[in-house]
Amino acid sequence: MSLGTERFLLIALVFSTGCIVAQEHIATHAINPLAGSSVAVAAGQRLYRQACQACHGGEGRGDRGPALTTSNFPHGSEDVDLFRSIRTGIAGSEMPAFQKLTDDQVWQLISYIRSLNGSAARSNEVVSGDPAEGEKLFYGKATCGSCHAANAKGGLLGPDLSAAGKTAAQLLRAKILNPNTDMNPRARGRRGPSVVVVRTDDGREIRGARRSEDTYSLQMTDTAGKLLLLDKAHILDERYEFNSLMPGDFGKRLSQPEIQNIVAYLKTLNGRDLAKTTQVDIPGGLTYERIRNSAAEPQNWLTYWGDYQGRHYSSLKQINTSNVAQLQARWAAQLPGQSSLEATPVVVDGIMYTTGSPGTVVALDARTGQQIWRYQRQQKVVNPYEINPFNRGVAVLGNRVFFGTLDAALIALDSRTGLPLWEVQVDDTMKGYSFTSAPLAIKDKIIIGITGGEFGIPGYVDAYDPATGKRLWRFNTVPGPSEFGHDTWLGDSWMRGGAPGWLTGSYDPDLDVLYWPIGNPGPDSDAEIRKGDNLFSCSVVALDPSTGQRKWHYQFTPNDSHDWDATEDVLLVNRVFHGQNRKLLLQADRNGIFYVLDRTNGKFLLGKSFVRQTWNDGFDENGRPKIIPGTAASPEGTVVYPSGGGGNNWRSPSYDPASGWMYLVFTESGERYVRQFEEYEIGREYWGGRGTRIPGAVDTAGVMALDSETGDVKWRYKISQASSGGGVLATGGGVLFAAAGDGNLVALDSKTGTLLWRFQTGSRIGASPMTYAVDGKQFVAISAGSVLYSFALPDSTK
Repeated sequence: MSLGTERFLLIALVFSTGCIVAQEHIATHAINPLAGSSVAVAAGQRLYRQACQACHGGEGRGDRGPALTTSNFPHGSEDVDLFRSIRTGIAGSEMPAFQKLTDDQVWQLISYIRSLNGSAARSNEVVSGDPAEGEKLFYGKATCGSCHAANAKGGLLGPDLSAAGKTAAQLLRAKILNPNTDMNPRARGRRGPSVVVVRTDDGREIRGARRSEDTYSLQMTDTAGKLLLLDKAHILDERYEFNSLMPGDFGKRLSQPEIQNIVAYLKTLNGRDLAKTTQVDIPGGLTYERIRNSAAEPQNWLTYWGDYQGRHYSSLKQINTSNVAQLQARWAAQLPGQSSLEATPVVVDGIMYTTGSPGTVVALDARTGQQIWRYQRQQKVVNPYEINPFNRGVAVLGNRVFFGTLDAALIALDSRTGLPLWEVQVDDTMKGYSFTSAPLAIKDKIIIGITGGEFGIPGYVDAYDPATGKRLWRFNTVPGPSEFGHDTWLGDSWMRGGAPGWLTGSYDPDLDVLYWPIGNPGPDSDAEIRKGDNLFSCSVVALDPSTGQRKWHYQFTPNDSHDWDATEDVLLVNRVFHGQNRKLLLQADRNGIFYVLDRTNGKFLLGKSFVRQTWNDGFDENGRPKIIPGTAASPEGTVVYPSGGGGNNWRSPSYDPASGWMYLVFTESGERYVRQFEEYEIGREYWGGRGTRIPGAVDTAGVMALDSETGDVKWRYKISQASSGGGVLATGGGVLFAAAGDGNLVALDSKTGTLLWRFQTGSRIGASPMTYAVDGKQFVAISAGSVLYSFALPDSTK
């Protein structure tokens, strides 16, 4: 590396032992009431020796557990984060929960831990110098910003400096003048080497910052700031340096006042400032055009559905009917949390982005499963009646990763570091609102639908600016006064109308139309108090993505009282239908009927039962269902097929363009639907009755193939049970992967439904399989329980 390149690297701060990029948590409001008390520090030291020292070492230097002599912690750095980690433990680690400690004892421990670093005092330290001039130097003459970022502005080779102000000014100055200054002497060398030089079998010599490694792989950032994910099988030589990459001539190139100005600027950086990160232009990354043309790069999986059309299909065919029996697990990533995993990952150029427990997002090396970064955000507010504690994935656009939270916030992260860029509080979770599914990134907008249909609150679909988080439009899925469809609600029942848009929609870039499936009306089972069609519940709406205005809609189940929703994937397919080339929309609905619509205008083309259903007697000339009298929920209970779990659910179906068949996991069951009056209470579930099992009835489940032109079932494969989220994946190799609720991932011949391979994951599967390729090798990934698995053929397979 040239000296000119080296001088870009500045300060290896005390962010965490051995970490190249600090992970910062968005602060909540609780602070230590004992902060600054010497008595609390002394009491905390005694507690520390009794409860913590065996793992974290004397004076927090680290032993079996990480060092605590830092101001940044991977699970949150604010007082309330430390309190939570001590009180509840850290899932997936050796950190236990200390639930028997009193609140005061926990705060005493935190006081002592803070004293080990002294960051609070250092943050308030007064220094001389001009911060504004220091910022100019940082990004100008001193070239610090070429390798270091502060609040998203700058390079990626060195540590992020957004919290540099928590380090003492004298240490910052010392580090600038002598790059090898030990910024964390309490760690006593436990951080390991930070610089690595490798020689690869293709003749390259690469020098850069070591980020992470295991026996077989290495993650490093080269001197240009590019992340490299290296297979050690291709590394001929690897050596480490304990000296900093940072050049040692700042004392000669900069005057003393200039150095002091830089220190003054760094001291203003006391934490991630989201008001500044939204002002930074972050070029590069995944473009809209790449997502639009995702078929041209099947090695990637660029959206929740794999493409904009919702087809959940891959043309990859390295794994095929002749060799799938040799498939084997290649890696597994533990993502423990409060609930089982339901996410479908996104893969962009060898990096996998996915969610674990709600509030956790990780980036993984898609070839090895090794973690690149992890972001974790605790809920700021928890509704005590909260349901569905899951997160189903992310969207990626540019260098940003977007996801929603259970407390109804939408967040953007830097895809390169996992650090937050903006957070928008969309609604009040104490009313029942939350986000559970992945957003959809299109053009210059992030689209997401709200959850909360069981809480008697009206739903909506929103669009946000990817760079700033500003809301651009909202489509009310329950029309208010003066809006189209408002008259389909009796009286003021629309105010508690539900109709959430919680599942990810689909998009046609050629027509520039957004298609979004909408959920159940509220209350779920009491249709009497909301007489009318209850638009746009149980519908698909076609929206103008620029404005959010409705183009057309089709309602699958008017005035539903069975909790059928219509929040199932809508697949956009171009094909010959009854002798005519048409742009179609397909959906296998929870109400037990397979639908084909013309997606240019919403015209009904086909509706055919794919499981037993007893509520529908056909359709009129406009496609409106002929509802069989007496099938609505009633006070005495009405037996109707299918059940509320439906013939289908939100689990991913798949469409194979070669055969024209649609594949899905189905359930065949009924329920006794009971209607009863229920008083509405804000923030609590509002069902108006419930569906119950039919005594003596036998439920069945399986995988099926449907002819999308006729709705005929081509084959069925029986499974013991389905989950609401375990779906299917069709591939170009003629293999259909399907997830069963009993923990089995199976591979079927997509033409015949014949079993070719299976793997028992050992846990409930509540997610759908997906596939991708890295360096020409195809993988199939699935989440089960708290583990994300990835499978591939043996390396020797032809």
